[in-house]
Amino acid sequence: MITKIRLVIFSAFMLIWGVSQAQDPEFSQFYANPLYLNPAFAGSTECGRINLNYRNQWPAMGNAYITYSASYDQFIGGISSGIGFLALSDRQGDGALVRTGISGYYSYKLRVSEPIQISFGVQGTYYMEKLDWNKLIFADQIDPTTGNVNPSSDETPPPNMNISAVDFSAGAIMYYEDQWFIGLAVDHLNQPDLSFYDNSDNKLPMRITAHGAVTVNLSQGMLGYPDPDDWVLQPAIMYMQQEDFHQLNFGLYLNKDPFVIGAWFREDFQNPDAVIALIGLTWDKIRVGYSYDFTISNLGGSTGGAHEITFAWDFCIYKQASRRKIRAIKAPSF
Repeated sequence: MITKIRLVIFSAFMLIWGVSQAQDPEFSQFYANPLYLNPAFAGSTECGRINLNYRNQWPAMGNAYITYSASYDQFIGGISSGIGFLALSDRQGDGALVRTGISGYYSYKLRVSEPIQISFGVQGTYYMEKLDWNKLIFADQIDPTTGNVNPSSDETPPPNMNISAVDFSAGAIMYYEDQWFIGLAVDHLNQPDLSFYDNSDNKLPMRITAHGAVTVNLSQGMLGYPDPDDWVLQPAIMYMQQEDFHQLNFGLYLNKDPFVIGAWFREDFQNPDAVIALIGLTWDKIRVGYSYDFTISNLGGSTGGAHEITFAWDFCIYKQASRRKIRAIKAPSF
């Protein structure tokens, strides 16, 4: 019966979706998905990079939100540029609503002075959304006495079960050697319409993201320049706004090769949302991380929190270090 109630709640949400504003999926380990965070991160490593991300949010609610992401980016030394590609799938309500996005990235790296560099990035995305009406259960289908689900509903399905749209984003990052950096990204510049109903306006609102981090070398008592055996502390922050929604993530990473642990707090200025714990492992050029969101909002432990797993691999297709004039961004890895 509880599962049926959850499906009813999601179905009601889906009806509201047709006349309201869409929102984006998000990751707790946002630095482990750098292209999704800011297009300017494309090509920000010494060579090539592959990132894989999996997030299962509120698993106790019947596969409420499951998100997959895979990306590749590469620095091109001859033109001080970076390119990248990203594929994302966001499944809501056990697949009742599925959004798929394919993105391409380009960034340009500019050295302003010896310590200061700036990266500018742009992104183009093709979105596809699919609605499975048969997976929705509405209130008029449930017998209030027995709890049995009747096969039909008085609700009318939308005329379009599959929709698509083109989207554009841009961002910039300024970094001071390997000591600190700040970034700003604006997604959905053209605010694409993602409505299943012809008579509704369901534009995807612009998402503004500001983020930054500082590298504190605890072993040497200075900023930046970490050696592999140093203890390194990285305080970091991210602020995100999408229409009336505001969110702040702040926390820190503690690195001692090959391990990293992290702790984060996430809130929306009206309601504390979650405390996030992270553990990661780096081996050669491979990084693996796991994090768990402890829900502290009014939803409490009934949601099951959120599990997130990340994998990253840095590799060189060809040797270019000798002619590289732009340093890699020393951003957190998770």
